[in-house]
Amino acid sequence: MKAIIYRDTGTPDVLRFVDRDLPEPGPGEVRVRVAVSGVNPTDWQARSGADHPKHFPEIIPHLDGAGTIDAVGAGVDQSRVGQRVWLFMAAAGRPTGTAAEFTVVPAEQAVPLPDEAGFDVGASLGVPALTAHRALTVAEDGPRRLRPGALDGKVVLAAGGAGAVGHAVIQLSRWAGATVISTVSSAEKARLATATGAHHVINYRESDPAAEIRRIAADGVDIIAEVALGANLALDLAVLRTRGTISTYANDGGKPVELDVLQNMVLNARFQFLILYLAGPEARAAAAQDVAAAVRDGALPVGEEHGLPLIRFPLDRTADAHRTVESRSVGKVLVDVAS
Repeated sequence: MKAIIYRDTGTPDVLRFVDRDLPEPGPGEVRVRVAVSGVNPTDWQARSGADHPKHFPEIIPHLDGAGTIDAVGAGVDQSRVGQRVWLFMAAAGRPTGTAAEFTVVPAEQAVPLPDEAGFDVGASLGVPALTAHRALTVAEDGPRRLRPGALDGKVVLAAGGAGAVGHAVIQLSRWAGATVISTVSSAEKARLATATGAHHVINYRESDPAAEIRRIAADGVDIIAEVALGANLALDLAVLRTRGTISTYANDGGKPVELDVLQNMVLNARFQFLILYLAGPEARAAAAQDVAAAVRDGALPVGEEHGLPLIRFPLDRTADAHRTVESRSVGKVLVDVAS
């Protein structure tokens, strides 16, 4: 099979396009013929060696993807052969991700993909959608599972709604019944967040965002899905309701976070810092089930018209795909694997 590999961490130039033997699924595993591989920031961070120690001599990168099961290992129902699936965490703790014509993953990490959902949708789920689910299910008095109606009456603020996780936060919140506000930094990003489904979109560079959010949600926001806590903390605390939750999945810009303890005590604020890989198997399984249900309902489309432009590369240009993600381009970067 054709595959992308790296043996040393570093710039995208360490990636190599090579031939490798077809992998065989072990007990409890499935082999998937990959159609589309999704690229996330954590993929280039792992390749670069930034805060991600390398555990294998050779690695095929990428956590997310979509394709068709073509073989199963012992203990897996043979009827799964031929099933269309989306994959998550393929390269987490394993040397074989989705940047290859075939990959092997634990069976539970290959989730059935409905016929009406394309492989582009499947490859865009994984890290962004499961992270968004986690961000929306950690509030003190909020739901632990998402379904239509689960967030009725709640107000969700999606910081950076034009990003991949912000996009999924908006979509899952809408599906679950919340009123969704998104903050963005440009007119183009406002257009994308609106296309995604945000009820209210606020350009924080052109307005008083706290006042605008308070006009929409006088009692404050229930859940904030935060991508840049250091930069946005003052705004978050100005609009958070009492006993509200700030779910932080990144700190874009790297601004240090300083907390006013009394202010947060008075708010009874909850800060939930999250990373998908350490969320625990129960939380990940629940998230995968709920995201799969949202996909069946058609709630997680992708593409320009749905607020998430797709940027595509062939497998042999995976290094360029990594450079694009590193440059913080707006949209979802995909690698077309199947010819």
